[in-house]
Amino acid sequence: MLGFQPYETFQLLIETGGVDRTNTLLIAACDAYARRGKPTGPEMEQFEALAGRLFPIAGPQARAKGAAILGRAELLSPMLERLVVDNIGEDLIPFLEKAVDLSDQTMLDIIGRYDVPACTTLASRANLSNVVLAKLFQMNSRKVYRALAANPHIVPRGAYLSALARSAQMDHLVAEALARRDDFDAGLLAPAFFDLSDAHRIKVIQAFAERSTPIAPIARTIEQLSVASAELTKALMKLFSENRRPEVTRLLAQITGLDEVRCGQIAHDVTGASLFVILRAFGATSYDGLKVLIHATSHDEDRSRALADFANMFASVSPKSMAYLMSAWRGEVNLLELTKPQYLPSMQESRRTPAALRPTQNPVVDHALEALSRLGVRRAG
Repeated sequence: MLGFQPYETFQLLIETGGVDRTNTLLIAACDAYARRGKPTGPEMEQFEALAGRLFPIAGPQARAKGAAILGRAELLSPMLERLVVDNIGEDLIPFLEKAVDLSDQTMLDIIGRYDVPACTTLASRANLSNVVLAKLFQMNSRKVYRALAANPHIVPRGAYLSALARSAQMDHLVAEALARRDDFDAGLLAPAFFDLSDAHRIKVIQAFAERSTPIAPIARTIEQLSVASAELTKALMKLFSENRRPEVTRLLAQITGLDEVRCGQIAHDVTGASLFVILRAFGATSYDGLKVLIHATSHDEDRSRALADFANMFASVSPKSMAYLMSAWRGEVNLLELTKPQYLPSMQESRRTPAALRPTQNPVVDHALEALSRLGVRRAG
């Protein structure tokens, strides 16, 4: 059997030897099996019987060493996988990472123990069955959800999509992981907008380009406000040009209904992403909106590119959709409505700004920059 002594010889040695001999036999048997390559059916059955006898009576260190050696074998049955998992100790995580194949039963047993580090490793594996995925998604663990969100082999759809979207609202690391994916609708990350990096905030806004949205609860409030869009942009431009951001905070709180903490974040957001949402929701045009953003933002490294992004979004993102995004910030909408067919995003060639729309060739940006130079006011630092 397997290139070493006959099975009956091992049986005799087990029965006549002590623990020390059992330890030696266990390690030798596991090493021989691991070196064997792909065993035949009878060979695997014999080794299962042998390992089932040796593991329970061997010492703890020998069991851990034998399991680690056995874990390197080319083919393990569910029974042998269970022996490895039960005895490998602190090497369990490397085993779960490197194992080419794991049976559903082994993974379900691990999940049933609620071993969070091990389950997190499982959540990162490819080719997980729906049975295993369902159990992982039922776990109340941020670490497991972070691994699920970052696993490119898991397609975010149906119940999995809903679960990931809800988790993103509670965990910014889940939101960031989902924002990095091209197969996840960034619009569903609207509630986590302020937890995202600058680039991913832009990605959330771009997810609403040329997209229909449900009627936002805040839309009626915007319609009832007596302030005109031109007056609003003029007031904001004056306040930002004089760096009176606390007054911007109070003004935004009055017109949006958002709490002052959130409005303070918007007023001090020198990337301009959150301010763009407000401006567009209230119907600001690209010309007036960009003049406000020029005063409010600081883009010393790539200022022109950022302005080009905003110019493109003024053209492609509707006030209605940004009002919906604002309502999402206020917790007034169910973002999962966006998964309905009528609200799915239009197919975009690319979410990156085309080279043809760089600021030097974009008249909207050029006019806004020219207007700023005529005004002779300083921009945010």
